[in-house]
Amino acid sequence: MRLGGWVLAAAMSVAVTVPALAAVTRDEFPPKSVRQLIEICSASKGDPMMTAAVNFCQGYVEGAIDVEEADTARFHRRPLFCLPSPPPSHDEALAAFTSWAGADPERMDRPALDGVFAYLAETYPCARPAMKRRK
Repeated sequence: MRLGGWVLAAAMSVAVTVPALAAVTRDEFPPKSVRQLIEICSASKGDPMMTAAVNFCQGYVEGAIDVEEADTARFHRRPLFCLPSPPPSHDEALAAFTSWAGADPERMDRPALDGVFAYLAETYPCARPAMKRRK
């Protein structure tokens, strides 16, 4: 199970840090900010757009991770983040992302993709390779 799947448990964990959310609208696709991404990922069961929102959210995050990993491999760059194995559960990952975003109000207004990558980089940094000593 990949970390990108964290989006499925949005409604329960977002309710703690984000005030009551309005119904998701088509205008929020694709999300322009972290706030909109959280709103999409937390569509309630009664929201007519819930299925589309949750599916979009999962695909958005999973696709972003896949593209970043492919780009890193293709251009032989140091990875921006290193996902744990096994990854956290859906609930844990989304709760952590929501908490991270809510800890600094400026994060909520960041572009959605920038927020996802900043969270992943801060939460799952890659170990630096050991420096070889010269003799």
